[in-house]
Amino acid sequence: MPGPVKVLVYSNDRKVRQDVLLALGRRPAADLPELSYVECATAPALIGLVDKGGFDLLILDGEATPAGGMGLTRQLKDEIFNCPPILVLIARPQDAWLATWSRADAVSSHPINAVSIADAVAGLLRSRLTKSSIVVTA
Repeated sequence: MPGPVKVLVYSNDRKVRQDVLLALGRRPAADLPELSYVECATAPALIGLVDKGGFDLLILDGEATPAGGMGLTRQLKDEIFNCPPILVLIARPQDAWLATWSRADAVSSHPINAVSIADAVAGLLRSRLTKSSIVVTA
C-alpha cells in the first residue's frame, strides 16, 4: 500500500478544521492509505501551500472568511496545473450549484457529518489513486 495521502484542510475556523480531521480520522476507508493533514487558516497560506504541490486532496470551507472556499476553488482550478481534487464544505444544500460553478470535485455539508464526508473523500481518493497508478502488462 502506498504511503500516506496528504490532505490540506482550509478554514479560518479552527473548530471546522478539527471537525474534519476527527470525522475522517487516520483512514476514511479500509482500502485507502492513511491520511496526513496540513491545516491552513488563510487564503495566502493556502495558495502558497498548493503552489508548492504535494497534496492529494484539498478540503476547503465554503463558509470561510474573508476568502471563501468556493472562490478559492475556482481560482485554484484556473491557476494550478493538475490541481488535486477539491471537496468544498457548504452550509446549505442550495449552495451545491455554486460549488459546481467553482469546479469543486465534491461537496459535503456543515455541520460535518462523518459518514458523508468520509464517503466523499474516499471516492475522490480512489479516483485519484487509480488515475495515478501505472499498470504494466506483459
